[in-house]
Amino acid sequence: MASRGEINMGDSKGGVVCAGNFIVDRIHSLSYWPEQGNLTFIRHQDIGVGGGAINVATDLASMGFPGRLSAAGCVGADADGEFVRQRLIESGIGADGLVSLEGQATAHTHVMTVPGQSRTFFYHGGANDRLDATTISPKAYADKGYRLFYLGYLMLLPGLDRLDGQGRSGASYFLEAAQAAGLVTCVDFVSSEDAEFSAQVGASLPFCDYIIINEMEAGSATGIKPRGSDGLLLDEAVRQAGARLLEAGVSKGVVVHAPEACFWFSPGKAPVVMPSRPIDPTAIVSPVGAGDAFCAAVVYGLHEGWDIERIIPVAHAAAARCLGGATATDGIPAMDVLVADAFG
Repeated sequence: MASRGEINMGDSKGGVVCAGNFIVDRIHSLSYWPEQGNLTFIRHQDIGVGGGAINVATDLASMGFPGRLSAAGCVGADADGEFVRQRLIESGIGADGLVSLEGQATAHTHVMTVPGQSRTFFYHGGANDRLDATTISPKAYADKGYRLFYLGYLMLLPGLDRLDGQGRSGASYFLEAAQAAGLVTCVDFVSSEDAEFSAQVGASLPFCDYIIINEMEAGSATGIKPRGSDGLLLDEAVRQAGARLLEAGVSKGVVVHAPEACFWFSPGKAPVVMPSRPIDPTAIVSPVGAGDAFCAAVVYGLHEGWDIERIIPVAHAAAARCLGGATATDGIPAMDVLVADAFG
């Protein structure tokens, strides 16, 4: 078994466990964003899966990930839960770790988008809110030869986010168990204005080998504002946030992605900073899931032992491809296409 934070490249099987949020997204494309009390037109609707765990797992499957993929978390014993389970099975992802809960609705989100603008989420947590540190056994996956344990999203899993009397969160115990079993832990957050963001996320940082987050989440976790009053990205502020997250206990790497660039921080090394791919705004169908596509490509590269300088351009390419799809997991091609996008 690999030691903590190391990927055992001698294991020919390997694999990634994706744990956390399993959501059904109903995506509505609006004619414009209305004032409160007014009417707008829904021009188009799509249904898909969403949430860090299923987005990363299905994106990895679309990329042709060479190892095993498994999903672990909670859904309701309802039609949406069956939709999630079938989507996993159709993608070749193990669903044995997906627990169906009677009396709980599968988490779902109504995603409101205006083409060329951002999106707004109306979310019901349902079964996701019941996930806690006892639901899943990381050791069971480690014993089967899996290498990497992804958890997403912190700050959208109340059963894992809450702090106990010792200042520990459920996620911190969960990730500690994964590391103790020899799994590499990769963690993602959700953007949130929760006043407890820094404390709840901070409890887990000493048990994260890697975190893969956006610039706003890095700011919320550290109290450092990543953007100025003009909205421009503050390079030095992002560097300070990355350094602070390493100091807080992240052991292998802090990956901060923004529309403008990716910043990769490793202990004892200079940050690697690479600009993002330019995107024609008219080519953007929906921004939903682009961050998860970026994360999936990073997870793929980490599992395969790629250099940072190879991972980041491919991750940028995955995010760009995702922007052209209607749902969170549309538009992701095979890895050879992403490599060609990145370096061709």
